[in-house]
Amino acid sequence: MKFEEIASTLPPRTYYFSGNEAVAEGAIAANCRYYAGYPITPSSEIMERISIRFKDVNGVFMQMEDELASICSVIGAVWAGAKAMTATSGPGFSLMQEGIGYAALTETPLVIVNIQRAGPGTGQATRVASGDLMQAKWGSHGDYHIIALSPWSVQEMYDQTIEAFNLAEQYRVPVFIMGDEATGHLRERIEVKAKVKVFNRIKKLGAPPFGTDQVDGIPPMPAFGEGEKLLVTGSTHNEFGFRKTDDPLVHSKLVNRINNKILNNQERIIKTESYHLDDAEVIVVSYGFTARSSLYAMDELRKEGKKVGLLRLKTIWPFADRIIHQIGGKAKKIFVPEMNRGQIIGEIMKYAACEVIPYNQTDGEIIHPHQIIRELRYLLNNM
Repeated sequence: MKFEEIASTLPPRTYYFSGNEAVAEGAIAANCRYYAGYPITPSSEIMERISIRFKDVNGVFMQMEDELASICSVIGAVWAGAKAMTATSGPGFSLMQEGIGYAALTETPLVIVNIQRAGPGTGQATRVASGDLMQAKWGSHGDYHIIALSPWSVQEMYDQTIEAFNLAEQYRVPVFIMGDEATGHLRERIEVKAKVKVFNRIKKLGAPPFGTDQVDGIPPMPAFGEGEKLLVTGSTHNEFGFRKTDDPLVHSKLVNRINNKILNNQERIIKTESYHLDDAEVIVVSYGFTARSSLYAMDELRKEGKKVGLLRLKTIWPFADRIIHQIGGKAKKIFVPEMNRGQIIGEIMKYAACEVIPYNQTDGEIIHPHQIIRELRYLLNNM
């Protein structure tokens, strides 16, 4: 492993940040030194802060003409040796999908922050939603895997941004931070520590950049300008990057490896948080800002003696299928509140043996704790 501790770029103390500001600071702390983006509500504050703060750390900021250019510029910066990122929201995320597929096949470690807003289309540009989760997994064509994180607080916007860069470098994969407008614009106190743990890119002179005999399936990654003979193509390629578009064995080997390097390590990647699952008859499975409402609702009902638990998904992709299978074999019902028409609930239904109940809201407002309390009371009273 190539982890090391480095000094924080901010003095260690308590700060009062918005979620978007915390993302910018987390990226800088993780040694991100290149940002390309296009302003789009409700993510624009990330771009604004990083454009100013990069002056303090010798970073390079580029405002691009659109999101297609942004993702391509970030990919190029990564292959030039930088840790790089961009940030956007729904319509911009849609425009990035072809570039995301290219990044997945070329195993380009980059970070994309998607501060989700109400869609589809232009939708409600300043209102909250969590409608891009399936797009994060399936937005580009073909078979590939990414990693997607779901922060619920300003502290996690900072911490998970650092984690996103570490995961991207460790597994050579695009990593998404799937925030939402409420978390992006929320202001809270956060703690910045004196040291930050970062994963440094693995390099090996002369080694093939797109293949390895290592069990983890993750090859070292050189950069242009380091003397390596690099070919980086979005077409089927062998271990050294040569196009082999008519070779079924090469294609099968490549696609299997880029999928398996995530699937075979998913137990290390997936993170969840559990509350009162041991005796729960009804378990709420939640993520993002809605998990805050879910936690409050659970606490209030526990005070009344109701057997309610909560599983918070900190990682959305890869999906926590084994954990869902476990809790779905114990609980009588699983309740899934989402600020969409039901995206993660379908994944839960695949793996849970018990009844799974949705609660969906797409009006541009957060799901209030009392709405969850009302629904849970109804479920508990009718069991």
